[in-house]
Amino acid sequence: MSSQDAEPEVAVRAWRAMRTYVLESADKRKQVMDALGMSFFRAKALRLIATEGPLTLKELSTGLMADAPYTTITVDHLVKRGLATRTPHPDDRRSKLVQVTAEGAAAVAEMIRLTDTPPQALRALDAEDLAALDRILTKLTAQEGNS
Repeated sequence: MSSQDAEPEVAVRAWRAMRTYVLESADKRKQVMDALGMSFFRAKALRLIATEGPLTLKELSTGLMADAPYTTITVDHLVKRGLATRTPHPDDRRSKLVQVTAEGAAAVAEMIRLTDTPPQALRALDAEDLAALDRILTKLTAQEGNS
């Protein structure tokens, strides 16, 4: 087997391990859903509104990669729970702006606390391995941003 053949196998194995670790072994979505009492999609919508908002429903749909009716249902839920408000857009009477409330901001802060807390296995890595992982992931993230 040539080194060119081995390289893709190593990349596949590394990708599979990263995907499994992040999406299965260290998945934080259930913690977020339990803590906030809502689906992860709704929590993600709330976080997007808090970080990028106020947003129109169209902007929110685009940011979530969801269709408009599902985004509307999601916003309805957030408004009913007092986590977001929907007000007329000042420049476009046909649009509504969605923004987070103080209670919604507190929920987003809890979501961020949960999702940004590294799993124990990651915290247990020695400093050299952690620095190498950080360097590699920073490089991969920068490359993805440039593609």
